[in-house]
Amino acid sequence: MGAIRVRAARPGDRASVDALHEREWGGPYVVAHDTRYDLRTLPTLVAVDGAGAVAGALAHHADGGGLEVVSLVAAVPGGGVGGALLDAAAALARDAGLPRLWLITTNDNLRALRFYQRRGLRLVGVDAGAVDRARRLKPGIPVVGADGIPLHDELILELRTAPGPAPVPRSGGEGAARPEPAPGHGTGG
Repeated sequence: MGAIRVRAARPGDRASVDALHEREWGGPYVVAHDTRYDLRTLPTLVAVDGAGAVAGALAHHADGGGLEVVSLVAAVPGGGVGGALLDAAAALARDAGLPRLWLITTNDNLRALRFYQRRGLRLVGVDAGAVDRARRLKPGIPVVGADGIPLHDELILELRTAPGPAPVPRSGGEGAARPEPAPGHGTGG
């Protein structure tokens, strides 16, 4: 794939980013922590290859609590694109003085759990039944996920990006935190 460079998405990247979201989530909408996001409205980082083609995209949302990775998609998994995008997002959080980078994946997404934990993110909460609730906002979310695992819960992972006390994770019930996939995480579509 060659050298990967990460930068902020530009208007000319829109079609490529939309195609990745269509492939991964079935469109521009994902549901995370009981919130429906339109990925087209979020700040996005893109990974581009040596020829300038978009090789991956990371949509995020920042607030005082941290930088939430709402979507992470690589055109071809395993080529370092997801890791490069995650590193760039962590740098954004650090540079903005945000205490953490965080995201949500689903209980069936063992590949994403492996990916994120190998990069230093820690499991800090479980929102039991969050995916069941998300189906009210996005009925197309499957009942059975990867590896035949019933899809019910959101897992909250974080990477501390600044010193200080960790926020108390919310787990279970409406409003608990949650995002989406790297090698496919979250309940997009």
